Amino acid sequence: MIQRTATLNEQVDSSWLVRRAGRTLLISLQQAESAQRGFLLTGQASFLVDYQTAERMAFTRLDELEDRIAGDTVGEAAIEGLEASIRAKFTEMNATLDASRAGRVGQAITRVRSGRGKALMDDIRRDIDAIDELQGQRVTNYTNASAQSASTTLAVNAIAGLLILLLAGVVAMLVRRYFHDMTEARAVIDRTNAGLEQRVRDRTAALTRANEEVQRFAYIVSHDLRSPLVNVMGFTSELEAAGQTIDRQISRLETVAPDLIETDAVTAVREELPEAIGFIRASTAKMDGLINAILKLSREGRRNLVPETLGMTTLVQGIADSVRHQVDATEGQIVVEPLPDFESDRLSIEQILGNLIDNAVKYLDPSRPGQIVISGEALAGGWVRFSVADNGRGIALRDHERIFELFRRAGRQDTPGEGLGLAFVRNSVRRLGGSIEIESELGKGSTFHLKFPTRLILEKTGDTL
Repeated sequence: MIQRTATLNEQVDSSWLVRRAGRTLLISLQQAESAQRGFLLTGQASFLVDYQTAERMAFTRLDELEDRIAGDTVGEAAIEGLEASIRAKFTEMNATLDASRAGRVGQAITRVRSGRGKALMDDIRRDIDAIDELQGQRVTNYTNASAQSASTTLAVNAIAGLLILLLAGVVAMLVRRYFHDMTEARAVIDRTNAGLEQRVRDRTAALTRANEEVQRFAYIVSHDLRSPLVNVMGFTSELEAAGQTIDRQISRLETVAPDLIETDAVTAVREELPEAIGFIRASTAKMDGLINAILKLSREGRRNLVPETLGMTTLVQGIADSVRHQVDATEGQIVVEPLPDFESDRLSIEQILGNLIDNAVKYLDPSRPGQIVISGEALAGGWVRFSVADNGRGIALRDHERIFELFRRAGRQDTPGEGLGLAFVRNSVRRLGGSIEIESELGKGSTFHLKFPTRLILEKTGDTL
């Protein structure tokens, strides 16, 4: 509606400009006619100059009128007749002026008195009046239409305003209801969160107590197991000493009275007894190693974590240098790429990476030069990731989870160990708020991926995560 009103107003302005162009054209023609008559009556050259100026101005305003009326079929038809009359008028006036300049003043005046020029001028006035009347009617029509459009627009705006007010009232009501519902929902959530937080605290406390009990139990069991183990080891030594004493006695009898010695007794003392003692010693040594590993896990679980900023490239390079001689012996190499620094517990990180690098060296494939690469990168969201990759024996897919269990090992058991290293690694990684994953294929090598938060956050009590 606003665009239509603007268009109507533009059309009104255009019609007014056409009317003004027609009137100014008529004035230029009248000025030219007055200058012609003045020159014929007085012969003064100034009237001739005024005539020429008026002639140029008339044709200029005729062009302007044609431009403004272009596209109007009725107006263009009127312009064609008007242009012909104007050119005929100037032809007639130029003929009288030429006769006067040639000294035929009487002939020129007679031509004027003939009424030819007046008739042409009347035709021009009628054509311009017709154009003016047509444009005037259009101005009236456009003005009325514009006024009607403006009234309609005003009415539409009034209705739209009422609708906006009504909509604003509905929106205000909905917003108020929404805020009321949201306030109630927030209160419910707060009450739920309060209960949830209390339950989380209770369960965390219960879990902490259970974890402490497990650690205490592991410590007590390990301590209590060590006492009989020490006794077994002590009596094994006494039994070995007794066997040696009996062996010396048999050696004397072999010299003095060989007939008194039974073959079974010699076999029992010199073969069966040492073999049994060897088995006992191996079993007690293995049990002692297991007890020490359990104690290590128990002590590590009770140790408070101390966060500090770690220069990982230097830290890992030191671990790599400590095992480099073993890698060099296999004509292999260990590569430490630039690693991102982050904040964590130094001892835990050293133990984690030390275990992984030591395992990578331990399980290299002797049939090819060893290759161990330690790499790392910073991740989005406040995390870092480290990878320990090797081209060693690899681990079968079915054993990928098994290797992280206590006292469980995968593959050929031709290297010493209790099966606690990776269990200890995963436990330590979790205490630091991280995770560990493995990618491995039997016979092609393994890659362990470690992911840690860039900052180690401790609980208020000072315990670990």
